[in-house]
Amino acid sequence: MSDLDINEVAKRSGVPPSALRFYEEKGLIVSVGRRGLRRTFDPAVLQRLALIAMGRAAGFSLDEIARLLGQEGQPRIDRTLLVAKADALDSTIRELSAMRDGLRHAASCRAPSHLECPTFRRILRAAASGRIGVRRKKSVKDAAKSRAR
Repeated sequence: MSDLDINEVAKRSGVPPSALRFYEEKGLIVSVGRRGLRRTFDPAVLQRLALIAMGRAAGFSLDEIARLLGQEGQPRIDRTLLVAKADALDSTIRELSAMRDGLRHAASCRAPSHLECPTFRRILRAAASGRIGVRRKKSVKDAAKSRAR
């Protein structure tokens, strides 16, 4: 298969040309030349873009994805980083499940006022203490460090 121009890569991968240029700027992908004014890519870029998409879906930053992909084109799987990301996802799932359950309870609670409901008050205390709700986003690197302790 011959090299693909940027529009063909965009069409096949679903990644807009602007994102492809940005990925190239970040070192995630490499063009192999130009056809007129358009960048061209080796067809293997499609697999690399699929790996990037999978990393993004899992919540990895582009810098983390770059470290996992390596410069030579072959993935360098950092298993510690993957375990840390899986642990972070587990934590997020627990938080979101607690919020979902709290919302369902609040919607079906028979107490005259939500503030009179012991369950709802417990949820409020948890939210006020930071045990549930918005928190500082912890990087996978931070999660790996805290896991190693």
